[in-house]
Amino acid sequence: MPDTAAEEPRPRTADPTVKALAAYTVVAVALAARVFLLPGESADYRIFLRPWYQHIAAHGGFTALADPGFSDYNVPYLYLLAALTYLPVPALTGIKAISVLADLAMAYYALRIVARLRPAHPWAGFGAAAVVLLLPTVVTNSGWWGQCDAVYAVFLVGGIHQVLRHRPWWACAFFGIALAFKFQAVFLFPFLLVLVLVGRVPWRSLLAVPAAYLALAAPALALGADPWRLLTVYARQTNTYRLLSVNAPSVYEFVSVPGDTDAVRGAGVLIAGTLVVLLSAAAAWSLRRARPGGPGLTDTRIVLLAACSATVVPFLLPSMHERYFYVADVLTAVAAFALPRRLWYVPVLVQLASFGSYLKCNSAVLAPYLSMPAHGALMLLALLALVRTTTRELRRGPRTPAVPTRPAADRPTAEPAPA
Repeated sequence: MPDTAAEEPRPRTADPTVKALAAYTVVAVALAARVFLLPGESADYRIFLRPWYQHIAAHGGFTALADPGFSDYNVPYLYLLAALTYLPVPALTGIKAISVLADLAMAYYALRIVARLRPAHPWAGFGAAAVVLLLPTVVTNSGWWGQCDAVYAVFLVGGIHQVLRHRPWWACAFFGIALAFKFQAVFLFPFLLVLVLVGRVPWRSLLAVPAAYLALAAPALALGADPWRLLTVYARQTNTYRLLSVNAPSVYEFVSVPGDTDAVRGAGVLIAGTLVVLLSAAAAWSLRRARPGGPGLTDTRIVLLAACSATVVPFLLPSMHERYFYVADVLTAVAAFALPRRLWYVPVLVQLASFGSYLKCNSAVLAPYLSMPAHGALMLLALLALVRTTTRELRRGPRTPAVPTRPAADRPTAEPAPA
């Protein structure tokens, strides 16, 4: 048997001092970009976040959460706002600082994931962290908008990291925490379903999802909050917007329905749910039917499936916002570092679509020159490329290691047959 270990690329090392200087430089640039955007007050901050902060401050900080009806967010994020009221920082600075810290944590998990996928390339993980930290949508979301999408996204990305480390209970707990912060965490639940169907995550581990969700509701319940209101907060959110698309680069940018859209929205949810379940089942079937000795559910496949889930679900669902592709923004960048030759352009397309939607929503100067159907087409191209690459990766059989050949002079000559 040939020694195939000698044929594998040897892990390369990088000078720790150089890496540290590079890390400090990237973090400094990322923070500088956000500090530059810090004075900006978005409409969401003026209409929602600042009044929530002021209400909490006026009603005794954490005790204000005995009745969280002043907000349409779930209580975990309100805990963070309540904590800010005890600190000597302006509301705008504190609110944005929460999201910026989540940005840094998300970049850390991107580094850990890619470093695990490509151990022979020590700069790959660092590059992934830098790109995630400097993505236009990530910078804008926290630095200017003051949104908290990074807060729930960091737990989703961290949950994927826990899956790669074969820690299913921790992974499900992370997903449950993400769900407690934002309902958009469900965009990765089809990915979680595939993991369960192929046995990577045991069914019983799913108990950690509601356990984490309820654990984060416990402080508000102890303060006297209405349990039913806490459990139905997302049901009320889903009925807030009646448009088929709220500046989201989704399939509904190609759909025009005059008048009442409720019937189309209902049908859209049903069709999207059916398609996502079928795609999840097909992915699980493809993995389970793999012949013994095949690659199985590799780390690369896990990342690709997560990126597909984060992109396909908001693309198919109605009433999506421009920010609902936030996790897709991050995971397509991570996936591109996992398979750079095949996916390098996918996060570029996603950013053009997603950040273009940000500008369409928030830039009065550029909005007239931007086309939401064009952004939807860009996202569709990215989605098709991602799904195609993932499908080919799932179908790929085990790699046959290269067997070194010896020069002709070294080959044994055939002995003459006995007479």
